[in-house]
Amino acid sequence: MSRFTEVIGRLSATIESRKGGDASTSYTAQLLADIDRAAKKMGEEAVEAVIAAAQGDRDALTAESADLMYHWLVLIAAAGVSLDEVAEKLEAREGVSGLAEKAARKGG
Repeated sequence: MSRFTEVIGRLSATIESRKGGDASTSYTAQLLADIDRAAKKMGEEAVEAVIAAAQGDRDALTAESADLMYHWLVLIAAAGVSLDEVAEKLEAREGVSGLAEKAARKGG
């Protein structure tokens, strides 16, 4: 198992443990209780990652990517989507041309 996989697994478990937690003491619990806020925060982090990449700032891109991954994990947890469900979608796309897969989602 890669270090990334281990870290994501631990982080995902921590996020799950915050469901229904005290929002006055946990930022994660706050986001889990407000999916709109969680979605907006993920969008903000995505934009920040894009800006860092466009500017060629490797350190900022690394940090913003970590923020993005955290907020993405919170968002899918808030929506009741599991990492296994995401993995199923990725597996279904393995070996399929990215262009063909995108066209199929658009209905041709």
